[in-house]
Amino acid sequence: MRVTHIITRLIVGGAQENTLATVDGLRAKLGIEVKLISGPTLGPEGSLEPEAAKIPGLLSIVPDLVRPVHPLKDFYALRQLENLLRAQKPDLVHTHSGKAGVLGRLAAKRAGVPVIIHHLHGPSFGNFQGALANFVFTAAEKYAARVTDHFFCSADAMTKIHLAAGIGRPEMFTRIFSGFPLEPFLTATNDLALRRQLGLDESHFVIGKVGRIFKLKGHADLLVAFARILPQIPHARLLFVGDGLLRSEIEQQIHALDLDGKVIFTGLVPPGAVAHHVGIMDCLAHLSYREALSRALPQALAAGKPVVAYDFDGAEEVCLENETGFLIRTGDPAAAAQGLLKLAHDPALRKRFGQRGRQFVKENFSVEKMVADQYAVYLKLAAERGLRL
Repeated sequence: MRVTHIITRLIVGGAQENTLATVDGLRAKLGIEVKLISGPTLGPEGSLEPEAAKIPGLLSIVPDLVRPVHPLKDFYALRQLENLLRAQKPDLVHTHSGKAGVLGRLAAKRAGVPVIIHHLHGPSFGNFQGALANFVFTAAEKYAARVTDHFFCSADAMTKIHLAAGIGRPEMFTRIFSGFPLEPFLTATNDLALRRQLGLDESHFVIGKVGRIFKLKGHADLLVAFARILPQIPHARLLFVGDGLLRSEIEQQIHALDLDGKVIFTGLVPPGAVAHHVGIMDCLAHLSYREALSRALPQALAAGKPVVAYDFDGAEEVCLENETGFLIRTGDPAAAAQGLLKLAHDPALRKRFGQRGRQFVKENFSVEKMVADQYAVYLKLAAERGLRL
């Protein structure tokens, strides 16, 4: 079976890491030939292109496949994708992210690809943006759904959102948690040398945040929550793992809230080093407004760290209230502060949440399970199309 994955860009992020892990896992399956198409990776978020380039002949770059809406570039990208797919002759195309998801599916249909799957890593429409943008993106998703055979969802919340918008039918959706290498997180420790390197000592209560510093990721709300708890927990510190376009704006907010010296930025951290940083955290706070299901949550739980998360999209599927952490009404940093205070004052509670979370993640988030679940659907759809494998 020839399989081509298409993604908008290979920045350092959950959807991109998921895609590379899937591609790598599929290559080990007998009779599978895998290709990967991406737009150029631009911006301060870091790039996974060097990882993909380690596999000879895997990656093709489409220069006009860019994230912003750009009618002329989008037209050229559609043609380029169609030509690539005609040359590769895949039996199945598996698309990821908004722009590549729409253009990739349309190009696959035009190229006569028998099976087309789209992977919903997060919503492209919702109350996080204006009415015009919602209209455009919802219309685009409905149009692309006409040529889609199946959807993979990182969380059941994505299924509910799309069905409510009139996109697809229930039997077209399969939830597949975004797996990741568990061992580095399961064995992560509180490395005091790393703490010292970052200006932290053993006494600090470290609240971690892993993710791009970008709109809707919740950094600003977390700073508000952190400022509320600091008078009661003066030894608390906030650790931002990652970088992004809004860093200077967040630094200005830190100064305005008189939090200078209390918030540490690691800058860009290679994916392989994230577990090391999670290990020095006492808990993780993820106050994002929009994501299917952030990998930061199960990764923290794998390391035995309790989580505090906004009740966005699929967060409730991992942040199990009073089991693995505290689920907070989205947009309520005061309630998030209360959750953080409870964790800071109760080491036994942190341990109980962490142990429950670690077990949950071990059962559900291995790369092997993720790849096997996707492969099973591939085979089912291929058989239904009468493809000879």
